[in-house]
Amino acid sequence: IFHRVINNFMVQGGGFDRHMRQKSTRAMIKNEAKNGLKNDRGTLAMARTGVVDSATSQFFINHKDNDFLNHGGRDYGYAVFGKVTKGMDTVDAIARVRTKSGDVPVNPVIIKKIYVKPAEIEAATNK
Repeated sequence: IFHRVINNFMVQGGGFDRHMRQKSTRAMIKNEAKNGLKNDRGTLAMARTGVVDSATSQFFINHKDNDFLNHGGRDYGYAVFGKVTKGMDTVDAIARVRTKSGDVPVNPVIIKKIYVKPAEIEAATNK
């Protein structure tokens, strides 16, 4: 699910099930925010705690250009690893859902399918 939604900022998922139970994760990974990719509208980035190398399974889609999340900005930055290539209108619709405390959607926003195409991965990382 997308468990955190803030219009004109980002939509975040990957950490909870539809009942808001936290999912188990693998080990934390090294922050790669220094990869030259920017937190621009439609890009996907790793979410993390305040600890620089703490990302696990959570990610977010930038709903607008968020320069302050780039490397060299606040707290080392947030690593961009992909880009929405189709369906940004769906991201826009998700960003507009009603939320409650903690920016949690009133009704669960379930991720049914995500398609990853190698050619799109290369194109997203070369911009």
